Order: sequence, then structure tokens, then C-alpha cells
Amino acid sequence: MSRRSRLLILLTAVLVLGGVALAATLHAAGRAAEKDRARPGDPRVSSGEVALDAPGRSVFRNMAWGPHRDEIASVPASDPSGPRTSSGVRCLRFHTAGGTGICLQAVHGGLRDGYRAVVLDARLHELRHYDLAGIPTRARVSPGGRTVAWTVFVSGDSYAGTNFSTRTSVLDLRTWTLDRNLEDYRFFLDGRLHKAVDTNVWGVTFADDTHFYATVATGGRTHLVRGDRTARTLRSVHTNVECPSLSPDGTRIAYKKRVEGAPEDAPWRLYVLDLRTQRETPTAERRSIDDQAVWRDGRTLVYALPGDYGSDLWTVPADGSGSPRLTMAAALAPAFTG
Repeated sequence: MSRRSRLLILLTAVLVLGGVALAATLHAAGRAAEKDRARPGDPRVSSGEVALDAPGRSVFRNMAWGPHRDEIASVPASDPSGPRTSSGVRCLRFHTAGGTGICLQAVHGGLRDGYRAVVLDARLHELRHYDLAGIPTRARVSPGGRTVAWTVFVSGDSYAGTNFSTRTSVLDLRTWTLDRNLEDYRFFLDGRLHKAVDTNVWGVTFADDTHFYATVATGGRTHLVRGDRTARTLRSVHTNVECPSLSPDGTRIAYKKRVEGAPEDAPWRLYVLDLRTQRETPTAERRSIDDQAVWRDGRTLVYALPGDYGSDLWTVPADGSGSPRLTMAAALAPAFTG
């Protein structure tokens, strides 16, 4: 074969490969653009101002396809299916109370990708941010808005199995004091100081700026604990409790309970615990819930389930009556203001 023939073959191969690469790039760009376009039937979302101290609003992570996906959005709490106002602030996990927001978000660019916790004021302006050691999974703000907490997966990415490790941090916004790992607190199990290398803490829910509840796992079991930031203690209250959520009046805990006979990858049911009597009440939701429920009021729980957009929000009465109802499609991490 002549030198000219070899050059022609090489040139042809280069052109073919280049064409394939271009086609693949255009196809990928087309798919990305498709995801960025709203579709008929999607919730209506438009840019605007979102305030965390506005009364009577529901604030959440918007999951609808289009340019505002993953942004913190707001609707009137009385009209959850109404048009959404989107803030431009993107979060993977979010919560707000007392005019303060905590946003766990992905960070791209620089030397490496990662995650950070961003403390927001009532107009969603950043006050401070903190690098995270793993994948965001839970976030909460105290009722007065002066303390925030977050949990990340340091290894693993699911609570369903046992091969995971979490790290939960609590931040005091008055002094900017950060307790980086609640595993450093003294843990009292059934009244006795308990130390174990397999201890994990996650899912903080605040009673006030100093006291909270959370889940502690050790020895293959989970425990509801009451935490005290001043004393730096965790004290067990009840067993088989995960991702607790304290009712507005401070008397009940909504939580995920592992039930016998459920599939290994979907082991939980949504329960409510009366803290005074220790009585457990199963809700009417029979599907597995992998979420930290939110109290919409003293009677109703809101929680996420998988849906066409990745996540939808459902409600169910906290007293075991009624039936689950879809309240908002394409939404995650709800909170209620005012």
C-alpha cells in the first residue's frame, strides 16, 4: 500500500471518528436540554423572591423539570398545587424555621467537586458556609431559627442496610460554634454510659435551640435519643426509631420504624410515638418511607415518596386515621413558614 493510500485511510478514519464524537456530543446536549425544558403538565414555575419569614407559605425543593429544578421554591400553604415562585438557590436538602434556612448543596468546579452546608437568612442570602464530609441526607433548623443541624453519609448512601456511616453536626448561629460530630457527645443507653465504635447519629429534630431528638444506632439497633447541647449528652428514650420529627406541641415524634416481614430495601413504616405514654401509633401510610417527615400542623404529616419527577409530597393524619393523599407533585424537603 502506497504512502498516499495510507494517508487517505487515516484521514477517513479521523473524519469518521470525529463525526461519531460530534454526534454523541450533540445527542448528550440534546438530552440535557430536554431535561432543562418544562413539559406539558409540569407544575408552573417562575422566578421571583422567596422569603423564609413570609406567613402561610410552603417552601421546598422544586423537582419539576425545567430551568428551576432543584431550586428552593414557594407556594401558598393553602394552595400546594398552585404556581411556584422559584428563588434561584439550589439545594439537595433544605429546611427553614424562624426566618433561618439551611441549604445542603453540591459544589462543582475548582480542584474537586464536593458538598457544603450554607446558612441562609430570611431572603436566602448566605450568612456562612461549611464544607461537608459526605453526601447530604438530613437538615433541620430549631423553631427559633438560632440553631441548625445537618447529617451526611460519610460512607454508603442508604439507611436500608447496615454498611453506612453518618456524621451529624449542630451549629449555634449566635456564637457560630460548630459541634462537628454528635458522636463526640456522651451517649447514655438505658441510663448507662455507652461507648462503641459502631455508633452512628443522624436525623436531628429540635425541641428548642438547646434540646433536640435524634437517632442513634449501635449494636444493630436504633434508638430515639434526647440531646442536650449544653451538657453534650444523648440519652435513650425509645427503641426502633429512625429520622424522628417532633410535633409542634413537643409531645409526639413521627418516625420511620422497621417492621417485621418488610423487604430489606424497603423496611420502614411511618409511625407516631407519644412521648408521655410511649404508645406507638401506625399511620395509614403502608408504603415504605425513607424520609424525615414534617408536621404541617398538629394533625398532619408531610413526607416524600418516589414519583415521576424523582419525588412527590404526600400527607397522612398523625393519629392513624384517614388515608394518604398526594399533596404536591415534583417536590422534596418541605417546610412551612409563619
